[in-house]
Amino acid sequence: MLSTIKWDKSGLVVAIAQHIDTGAVLMQGFANSDAILATIASGKATFFSRSRSSLWTKGETSSNFINVKDVFLDCDRDSIIYLGLPDGPTCHTGATTCYFTRAPNAIDDTQDTTASFPLTTLFALEETIHNRKSQLMDGSVSKPSWTHKLMKDHELLCSKIREEADELCRTLESNEGKDRTASEMADVLYHSMVLLAVQDVKLEDVLEILRKRFTQSGIEEKSSRK
Repeated sequence: MLSTIKWDKSGLVVAIAQHIDTGAVLMQGFANSDAILATIASGKATFFSRSRSSLWTKGETSSNFINVKDVFLDCDRDSIIYLGLPDGPTCHTGATTCYFTRAPNAIDDTQDTTASFPLTTLFALEETIHNRKSQLMDGSVSKPSWTHKLMKDHELLCSKIREEADELCRTLESNEGKDRTASEMADVLYHSMVLLAVQDVKLEDVLEILRKRFTQSGIEEKSSRK
């Protein structure tokens, strides 16, 4: 595998660490062949420090390791991805990811680690839902919100989840087509994620459970619950 990589003149390639469940880009560094071998052998994201001319493992001082589950090469073989699960904040600032500065804000030299992170669609929705929950808790609700209403009325929330799930099934039973199916699934996801927020369950927790089931038969998994 190493022989297929297009190393730069210093024998390095760009190495990107990505969260295996959320898809978040955690950090970017450089790796040589020894760093990649060390990563595969130890399961910890390891890089090559150009300033110190030595290997370093993310978390060796903070204990916030990135536990690598898989390594991917890009099509040109000149960069790699460490796909893994972080033990804690990745950035030295204490932020979840090193990428917390939006391009329009880059002119400002201050580091605002509380700024929004680059989120995929589902996690952006989750952040919005959690913001609505925070507004309810601190009494800062400024205008009516369907999410607020659902959070305050658990009976309504559960009835909507059942209703939307039934409508999703009807798209199959009545052959209503792809667009209708996608629309109903969006409703199921949204209302289910409101319930998760009420229960203080993160989408990341759900994805972790799903990932752990990948190597297990669905029939076996259901039998193990009995």
